[in-house]
Amino acid sequence: MENRQIAQILFETADLLEVSAADSFRIRSYRRAAEAVESSTVAVGPLANEPKKLLEIPGIGKGMAANILQMERTGKLALREELLARYKPSMLELLRLPGMGPKTVALFWDALRIASIDELEAAAREGRLEGLPRCGPKQVAKILQGILDYRQHAGRFHLDVAETAAEKLTEYIRAFPGVARVTTAGSLRRGRETVGDLDLLVTGPACASDRVSAVVEYVAAYPSMVDLIAKGQNKVSFHLRHGLQVDVRMLPDESFGAALQYFTGSKMHNVAIRQRALKLGYTLNEYTLARLEDGVALPSGTEEEIYAALGIEWIPPEMREGLGEIEAAEQSRLPRLIEQSDIRGDLHMHSDATDGRNTIREMAQAALERGYSYIAITDHSKNLAMTNGLDDQRALDHVKRIGAVDREMEGRIRIFSGIEVDILADGALDLSDGVLARMDVVVASVHSYFNQPAEQMTERILRAIENPFVRVLGHPTGRLLLRREPYAFDLDTVLRRCAELGVAVEHNSYPDRLDLNDRNLRRAHELGCKIVVNTDAHHTSHLDKMKFGIRQLRRAWLQAEDVLNTTGPEELMRQLRQRPA
Repeated sequence: MENRQIAQILFETADLLEVSAADSFRIRSYRRAAEAVESSTVAVGPLANEPKKLLEIPGIGKGMAANILQMERTGKLALREELLARYKPSMLELLRLPGMGPKTVALFWDALRIASIDELEAAAREGRLEGLPRCGPKQVAKILQGILDYRQHAGRFHLDVAETAAEKLTEYIRAFPGVARVTTAGSLRRGRETVGDLDLLVTGPACASDRVSAVVEYVAAYPSMVDLIAKGQNKVSFHLRHGLQVDVRMLPDESFGAALQYFTGSKMHNVAIRQRALKLGYTLNEYTLARLEDGVALPSGTEEEIYAALGIEWIPPEMREGLGEIEAAEQSRLPRLIEQSDIRGDLHMHSDATDGRNTIREMAQAALERGYSYIAITDHSKNLAMTNGLDDQRALDHVKRIGAVDREMEGRIRIFSGIEVDILADGALDLSDGVLARMDVVVASVHSYFNQPAEQMTERILRAIENPFVRVLGHPTGRLLLRREPYAFDLDTVLRRCAELGVAVEHNSYPDRLDLNDRNLRRAHELGCKIVVNTDAHHTSHLDKMKFGIRQLRRAWLQAEDVLNTTGPEELMRQLRQRPA
């Protein structure tokens, strides 16, 4: 069996074990083994008869080695077959619904033998769920909304999922002799907040017409592939385990610029570019830019050559959405978009005092390694009980700990004390003003009661930002991409008031949020809002997610001077809303 087939069986077994409420350690062992097999550069199946070599792979123990031997000999895993006999394969999809955990899926199965989304929807609409534990009218309405949201977002993936897949595949393809570069195109290159499929362009001597077939065969053997959709003369299409479709195209170097421009998109941008080419007497397709009169090709090896031939500046991929970027490029009015290197600090992160994984010092050290001048530690307040949120006294003690670590860093990096304080249902804040007054950075966020009417939610947020100690409004719309829609409220009214009060609005870089989105960021800038970009990091590794936020700022046409945390610590404190004495 191929690695991808073994990994798929192990992943599915882990999911089915989770539904059956099996031991969590056992579930993790199957997932860990699946990931190890999927990422292995050697064929795992043939090693089944050589247990010592199989056990050298991290994540594979004796029990899992026996399972792999069983799959290699029979093509099946007895435990998976046993679980499939107990449940239906469609039950796996139920786990992908918003808020649908294994215990709830098991409840519906035990009570009503529900094993698919269609069956769950029918039961909800027919009133058969009511009367079950935790299934009152409000919960049933949430289930139906979750099904609707899931179907609307089916086939979309978070940016970090797509980027990780692209990085792994790029590493695999670059290992082939004669491949010079592998370049991401499509919506991932444009930084769209979610990705539908993954486009990669491959160039180099190996992609010459007389050699490209070998590269095609190599790509078609990618170990993490689940199913091969198509294999052509210079293109391979397939699905990865989580459903992401990948299209890989092998191209000669002389076509790279035209292909990259074409496959980056967007559709609206490309239509306008091709119309411009025709007006100038050219024809432009995915392979070349040529003169209409005689078909003579112009240099098309880079995007810069394409745009220059059309009389406009090269346009950053994030701006290519048909929103006036071509006209701006024609008039040399393109902004110098913000870059990650412009960021001097991060004002929203959590430590192990609440639900973070690292200490204050570890978070500071990680930020220092990334070249930052400052951070703010903003742990949760007590209303989020599941995060071990801070009450007044613990918050004051935490301020002292932050100050102590700040002094220990001896000026190498500033550590501002802070809190992510909950905005309660009535707009009051979760900690007393006396405590908030001790904080350098108070981020106010909504984490509950998302279903309030729009007018009530608007008043709730307005009341919160009127508090003179609030300096940042955190992830203002409350959305979770592919899981939860923004709550209803008058965003324009809130943004206008933030601008008047000097309260900064956050763009949260975490790929599940990316909130405010690019359109709302543009509107916030138009209304004069101060903007900060943060990671909401709960682990030192999460600081790397800043890059996803930067892409959204670039999509909003923002420059470094439009974002507060591109300034140094003293200037940042001066530009943030001034606290009362």
